[in-house]
Amino acid sequence: MRSTFSILPYINRNKVKADGTTSVMCRISIDGKSSVFSTGIYCRPEDWNTEKGEIREQRANNRLIELRNKLEQTYEKYLKTKGVVSAELLKNEITQANTVPEYLLQAGEEERERLRVRSVEIRSTSSYRQSKSTQAYLREYLLTLKMTDIAFEDITEDFGYGFKQFVKSKGCKASHINHCMTWLNRLIYIAVDREILRFNPIADVPYEKKEAPKLNHISRSQLQLIMERPMPNKWQELTRRVFIFSAFTSLAYVDMKELYPHHIGKTAEGRRYIRINRKKTGVESFIPLHPVAEQILELYNTTDDTKPVFPLPNRDMLWYAVNEIGVLAGVKGTLSHHQARHTFGTLLLSAGVPIESISKMMGHTNIKTTQVYARVTDDKISEDMDKLMEKRKSSSQTDKKQTNI
Repeated sequence: MRSTFSILPYINRNKVKADGTTSVMCRISIDGKSSVFSTGIYCRPEDWNTEKGEIREQRANNRLIELRNKLEQTYEKYLKTKGVVSAELLKNEITQANTVPEYLLQAGEEERERLRVRSVEIRSTSSYRQSKSTQAYLREYLLTLKMTDIAFEDITEDFGYGFKQFVKSKGCKASHINHCMTWLNRLIYIAVDREILRFNPIADVPYEKKEAPKLNHISRSQLQLIMERPMPNKWQELTRRVFIFSAFTSLAYVDMKELYPHHIGKTAEGRRYIRINRKKTGVESFIPLHPVAEQILELYNTTDDTKPVFPLPNRDMLWYAVNEIGVLAGVKGTLSHHQARHTFGTLLLSAGVPIESISKMMGHTNIKTTQVYARVTDDKISEDMDKLMEKRKSSSQTDKKQTNI
C-alpha cells in the first residue's frame, strides 16, 4: 500500500539572524505524521515565495530543488527496497542524523522504528514486539560492562560470546538466546552494509543447538470436552467456537482474523472449502470443511465481504479466554489457541490422512515441517506402548505375589 507523501518547505519570518537571513525549514508528511528539519539553506524573508515554496536567489533555490529531488528519490528507494517508509526515517536519511549510526544501540533503535512502521503496514507486530526484549538485553549487557553504548568498531568476537553467555545466565531457552544473537548479528550486518565495518566480527560465534520442537496439542477426548461444554460468557463462547473451528481447519489466530467470506467456496459436488494464503508464510492453504466447522461457520458472517467471518477480539483478550475455556472444560495445563492448529495436524496423521494432504491444508512451505507431526504421533505411540508394558509388568508381579501367598 503506497503512503501519502508531501514536502513543504517554509521559513519562520519571526526568526531572522543578524545578517538579515532566516533558515529554510522543511516539513515531511507521510500518512498524516510529520517530521521537521532545517535544510541548512538560508535566505532573506523578502526573497521567499510562500506560494511556490521557492527562493528568488537562484543558487539557494537550486539547492532547495536538489533537496526536494533527493527527498523524493529517497522516498521511492525506501518503498522499493524496504516496502515501508516514515517521516522520521526519511528525515534521518536526509539529515544523516541516524542514517549511518556508529553505535550499536543507536542502530537498534533506528531498526526498531523501521520495524514499528513495517508492523503497521503488514498488520503484524510480532517482529517489532520481539525486538523490544532483544534490544533490552543488549542494553542490560552493556550496562554490566559499564557502558551505555558501544561503537561498532569496538565490537569483537569476545563481545559476541559474552552477550550470548549473558542471555544464557538469564535462564532463557535456546530459541530466545538465538533470537538475541540474531538481533545482534542483524545490527552488525546493517553496519557492514553501510560500510561502517568491513566484516562481521561475531560471525563465528555459534548459535545454540535448538531443542526438538514441542508441538503442544490436545487429545481427541480433550477436544470432545471443549465441544461439549458451551460457555456462559459471550466472548468465551466465541473463543470456544473459534478454537474448535481452528482444530478442524488448522487456521492460526492471524489467519482467522483475516478470514473473509470470499475465502469460502464450494466444489462441483457442493463440498465447502476454505482457500486462503497463510499470513506467516504466504503459502496457500486449501481446507475442505469438516461438518463441525461448517456448523460453526453458519453462525457467523458468510455473506458480507466488507467484514471478516469472525468478530475476533484482540490477541490478549483471546489468550485469556482460551485459558478460561481450558480450565472450565477440565483440560490439564495451559491452553493456547495455537494448540488447536497442532491438534489438527496430529489428529489427521493419527487418522491416516496422507502427510502431503495435511501439508497442503496447513499451508506449510516445506513438507519437513509437517513431518514433525509424524514424530509427535510416533512418540505418542511409543509412550502408550511403554505405559502398556509397565502395566503388564506390574500386573505380572502382582500375580506372582498372589501365587506365593
